[in-house]
Amino acid sequence: MDKGKTFSIRHDGRQISVRPGQSVAEALLENGVVTFRTTTNGEPRGPFCNMGICFECRMIIDGRPNTRACMTPATPGCRARTQHDAAIEVPDEAG
Repeated sequence: MDKGKTFSIRHDGRQISVRPGQSVAEALLENGVVTFRTTTNGEPRGPFCNMGICFECRMIIDGRPNTRACMTPATPGCRARTQHDAAIEVPDEAG
């Protein structure tokens, strides 16, 4: 892993520190985030396979719902939001 300078992404409005080369899922897990989405019944879900097969890590990343966090490289300024599968509309994050 590249030991370069860290950068920040945002998760639900909170700043998260990221090391270069990490996926969004890796960065969030390293910062204590374990719920990436909720089911239509409100049950929390998070990464399971970490290789893009199970789709449990789906989040709203940079405004795109159903994005697999384990397959998405973290980039400076990236915005990740918890996805609530019962939601019909995805309002834009403020801040």
